[in-house]
Amino acid sequence: MKGGAHFRNTVAGLVVAGLALALGEFAAGLSTRINSVQLISPVVAVGDLVVDVAPGALVRASIRILGTAQKPMLLGGITIVALLIGALLARRSMASLQKGLPAFGVLSGWAMARSPVTGTAAAWLLAFAVVAVSLAAARVLRTAMNDIPHRQGRKQDREQDQEVPRGPLILEDPRVRYADRRGFLAYAGGMTGTAVALVGAGRFFADRSAQQARARVALPSTTSGTGPGSSTSTVAASTSTVAAGTTTTFPPPGLPDVPGLSPWITPNGDFYRIDTALTVPIVDPVGWSMTIDGMVDQPITLTLDDLLAMDILDATVTIACVSNAVGGSLVGNANWTGVLLADVLRLAGPQEGAEQIMAWSVDGFSAGFPLDVATDGRTALVAFGMNGEPLPLDHGFPVRLIVPGLYGYVSAVKWLSHLELTSFEREGYWIDKGWSRDAPVKIASRIDVPATGRVEAGTVPVAGVAWYPDVGVAAVEVSIDYGPWQTCQLGEGDAPQQGKPVKTGEAWVQWLHLWEAEPGRHRIRVRAVGTDGTLQPGVSVAPAPNGAEGYHEINLTVA
Repeated sequence: MKGGAHFRNTVAGLVVAGLALALGEFAAGLSTRINSVQLISPVVAVGDLVVDVAPGALVRASIRILGTAQKPMLLGGITIVALLIGALLARRSMASLQKGLPAFGVLSGWAMARSPVTGTAAAWLLAFAVVAVSLAAARVLRTAMNDIPHRQGRKQDREQDQEVPRGPLILEDPRVRYADRRGFLAYAGGMTGTAVALVGAGRFFADRSAQQARARVALPSTTSGTGPGSSTSTVAASTSTVAAGTTTTFPPPGLPDVPGLSPWITPNGDFYRIDTALTVPIVDPVGWSMTIDGMVDQPITLTLDDLLAMDILDATVTIACVSNAVGGSLVGNANWTGVLLADVLRLAGPQEGAEQIMAWSVDGFSAGFPLDVATDGRTALVAFGMNGEPLPLDHGFPVRLIVPGLYGYVSAVKWLSHLELTSFEREGYWIDKGWSRDAPVKIASRIDVPATGRVEAGTVPVAGVAWYPDVGVAAVEVSIDYGPWQTCQLGEGDAPQQGKPVKTGEAWVQWLHLWEAEPGRHRIRVRAVGTDGTLQPGVSVAPAPNGAEGYHEINLTVA
């Protein structure tokens, strides 16, 4: 096969593979508009498979190295590999590509069918459709390429590639040859444009469905202490507005405004996101329900209307990811709206011997934590609001768990669908990957300011945040150039915010130290002290398997 034919085959393989992937993306996006059908794309399905079978050490390494870029890089890598396989098969021969497409259909169909989000029949139907369309596209491009005459080497071409038309060598009119090549490029370009349009349309449908889903929920006023049934149902298909609420972004009283200091309430758009979902599940709140079963007296199923009819409260709670490095950003403080997890469990009646709450997401993720955590006085919530709005899709819409004092990998289940009371014999998703079963959030502190490595001599604010949920931070101290520890000023993190009380210890605190900086190179360290006397450890410990330890330090030059 000559170089020109190699190039055309490679282009054809890329186009056909891209069209197959795009059709899957389009179908997944379109399915969000159809209540009875839910699909994930082949790329996402294969990505989920990779995540599930990956060894724990590999998963931890990817989190450490890639951070929040882990998911897009995985999906991008799968897409690139699929395109390359298509190109390589076609480069060998278009017949090889056509033989490889059914294998792609079997793999993608099986990967999609294993997802809890996707029905088996719908998954295989999509896989069949993708293969059928791809085979048709490959046939069209193969025919277009065979219409392009070869002026030289016909005998050698026939020996190397059976696809080259047999017969006598004919010196074609150059105008005909140009027209045939232009036809092939037109087919390839048209299919490429179709693939791009399909991906765009799929994203449009998914985004539109997400917006409409959130628009069906309006947060009622909190009714804590007024008794069940005092709030009216606000979930209905006809509801068209979202109660935006007010997000508290100002610092609590007692601390001056410091540019660069993390706001006491983390805005929704800035809040970290770490979970196993490669694409965000879009759940219709009208049809959503949560089952509570296992070791209970009476298994029950609750709808969002049922939750809204209970005592609703707001709670300002800091949550953190176990993968957060010392000084990292995988921690945030928000005002969550929901009902007490203890109240929800009481409706089912936990049985004697129940030790653990296993929580399940709609996409199959699971996490487990001790039952005692729901009843020891902390504000563990079945939450449906975040900073005065319905939960953003990225953060678990319509319902998620918030458990102060536990890392998210054992407690902060998003897109909640099932609570099961069990013994400790059951293990959640991340425990099998090598993370610790016990996951209390460790005492920690972070320097936000100065954010640059160079400052001017004089009074320099050194400020940041510290957290120790569900215990609380009693003091924060800084050390300059390994000198004595100096006590910092704390923001009044437990002060009421717009009439909403904050439970002691569940929210982080802001801290400030005014440093009289002198010219030269300096190092600043910070540590926190808990209300129970716990002193933040200074020895560095990696995040795996149960959370990072060590002082956050910065180096800077004073001019």
